[in-house]
Amino acid sequence: MTQGKLSVNSKPPSSEGQGDKKDNATAPPAPPSYEEATAGEGMKSGAFPAPPAAPLHPSWAYVDPSTSPSYGSGGYPGDTELLTTFSWDDRNVRRVFIRKVYAILMVQLLVTVVIVAFFTFCEPVKGYIQTHSAWYWASYAVFFVTYLILACCSGPRRYFPWNLILLSIFTLSMAYLTAMLSSYYNTKSVLLCLGITALVCLSVTIFSFQSKFDFTSYQGVLFVLLMVLFLGGLVLAVILPYQYVPWLHAIYALLGAGIFTMFLALDTQMLMGNRRYSLSPEEYIFGALNIYLDIIYIFSFFLQFFGSSQE
Repeated sequence: MTQGKLSVNSKPPSSEGQGDKKDNATAPPAPPSYEEATAGEGMKSGAFPAPPAAPLHPSWAYVDPSTSPSYGSGGYPGDTELLTTFSWDDRNVRRVFIRKVYAILMVQLLVTVVIVAFFTFCEPVKGYIQTHSAWYWASYAVFFVTYLILACCSGPRRYFPWNLILLSIFTLSMAYLTAMLSSYYNTKSVLLCLGITALVCLSVTIFSFQSKFDFTSYQGVLFVLLMVLFLGGLVLAVILPYQYVPWLHAIYALLGAGIFTMFLALDTQMLMGNRRYSLSPEEYIFGALNIYLDIIYIFSFFLQFFGSSQE
């Protein structure tokens, strides 16, 4: 009997006959051939289903760990694999997010530089904006409203294309305010501050990516410094509304440039995703908004500092 079973099991599937029903009952059925599988024959469930299409962006495959089963909860292994490959902390997703933020930021800065240069080098336009302050206050109102919407409402800043439309309006209004400020300084001061701002921002960006110092752990300290700067500006505006004290305004401008330089390092590290706090890759508009404001404020404070010493 043992030899008979061994001889039956060693036979190829094609040599099985109908006369060996007793021995064939213990042998597993032969798998379907390629022709049968592709034609939908030989299987109870029909042909193999087509594999699902790969997502266009890795973030589409994100699975929330709080709602999906995992190994610890007795779930299937596919979830853990999906989280490891396509989670928000994945390096490929983070690189795409950083490239998107800096691409938007470059467009914002390019538009701002063009408007500032136009208002600085064109004398008729410079004279017009200096004599029509209504445009300044209108731009400030637009800037304030769009900033509140983008900063406080997650829906509009995440919903395409309204997020880009709001960001474009915000950028144009902020560019007008910056150009209005630049029109009161000579061309050399504006060009000097543009160069210094570019050098400082490049240095801070490289430092933020390479340094192990975590600026995101000191958000409370930076917030206190920002409140000190804000209250100092109110004191200067209330106590000295019509007087200009060069050394006092120079100290205030230098302090403001230093504080927003640290904010630039903070916002840059929040893009990286390997610090204590980080931005979600859905918040590319919010990330570009923060860094753009940091750069504009650094330029404005440098302009006040160097412009006051050269005018």
